[in-house]
Amino acid sequence: MISVIGIPTDKNSSYLKGSSLAPEIILKEFQSDARNTFAENGVELSLGENWKNMGSLNLKELNPEQEFDHIRSSIEDQLKNKNYCIALGGDHSITYPIIKGYNKFFSNINILHFDAHPDLYHDFDNNFFSHASPFARIMEEKLANSLTQVGIRTLNDHQKFQVEKFNVTVVEMRDFRPDLHLKLNSPLYVSIDIDALDPAFAPGVSHLEPGGLATRDIINIISKLDVDIIGADIVEYNPKMDTKNMTAITAAKLLKELMGKICNKKTS
Repeated sequence: MISVIGIPTDKNSSYLKGSSLAPEIILKEFQSDARNTFAENGVELSLGENWKNMGSLNLKELNPEQEFDHIRSSIEDQLKNKNYCIALGGDHSITYPIIKGYNKFFSNINILHFDAHPDLYHDFDNNFFSHASPFARIMEEKLANSLTQVGIRTLNDHQKFQVEKFNVTVVEMRDFRPDLHLKLNSPLYVSIDIDALDPAFAPGVSHLEPGGLATRDIINIISKLDVDIIGADIVEYNPKMDTKNMTAITAAKLLKELMGKICNKKTS
């Protein structure tokens, strides 16, 4: 069973707020009558049969540290019951407590990360838990065995240093090819920052960065994965910046394909 969990927080966003509004909108588009319930691999996603909607966590009265504890423990609760989790953010800071929760049940976790930005700052604006820093925390605490990043197009000198320090595999957009084949190992966690996509496909983000991936690029990479995906997140959708819910519909499509892939692998 897949547990879809909304994590509506943007307290660690450094620029624009609004991603806290995303989970409900993505799920509404996912369940819209405008689309059917089949992923491209033929898996039918039936509520109550192979996935369940856990709703969104109540984080309004919590400070950032309390938020992270609540996110981590909520993920652990689902994993105790053998449910894989797909989290809908929210900003990218949520990946850190999610992976902390996963580490209680899985060892040697590998991460596939789609993003325009590496999110490897040691800290950003003196915030060690910024949405620009989750993978620095994950790697320095050795919560992941490997980190592979795809779609990057904002590497600066500091983050190049971090890439080397943590032995991160980076596929920058200037080197990306549609026939990209990634060598990844199980268990795999997938983190999708919507701004990995070119703004032509996903205008509803806080940090618009032209020259990005197409929606089909991400779907093709996911469909070709031959490893066990144990969880995922989709983050950084900002409804305040969207056009006719275009980005929400795209996020819902990525959610469907991730769910279909996980369900197909679990039953094969």
